[in-house]
Amino acid sequence: MTDSANPRRPVVIWIAVALVYASALGNVAVGILVLLSRYRVATEAVLAVSLLGSGIILAGLLLLAVASGLARGSRLSRALSTGYLGVLVALNATTLVATDSWDAVAVAQVIVQALVALVVWVPPGSRAFAPPPA
Repeated sequence: MTDSANPRRPVVIWIAVALVYASALGNVAVGILVLLSRYRVATEAVLAVSLLGSGIILAGLLLLAVASGLARGSRLSRALSTGYLGVLVALNATTLVATDSWDAVAVAQVIVQALVALVVWVPPGSRAFAPPPA
């Protein structure tokens, strides 16, 4: 049963929220791996790799924090998650460009993050974030 105080969210939003959680946890894991890879790079690249890994971990944890607000239909959480997803796409793209070989996991994460950001801004997902009637 639905009422005006608690409208049902579209299935696409629940899928997006699940993908946000999975993407956030995946980014934390990838960030840890990037951070640990600093022991296998040249001495002059250690700082850059460490900062890149730390940035991926931080953005993943922040995205994890706003995922529940996204499930509730918070417009602030939608804006924050879009910003964090944009940062993660940029960080993962930097990782892809900076490494010698292409990583399939990073490519998949960039694709999933871009799709999730798209889903919350286009209909029917965007209707779940409409302002409440006056």
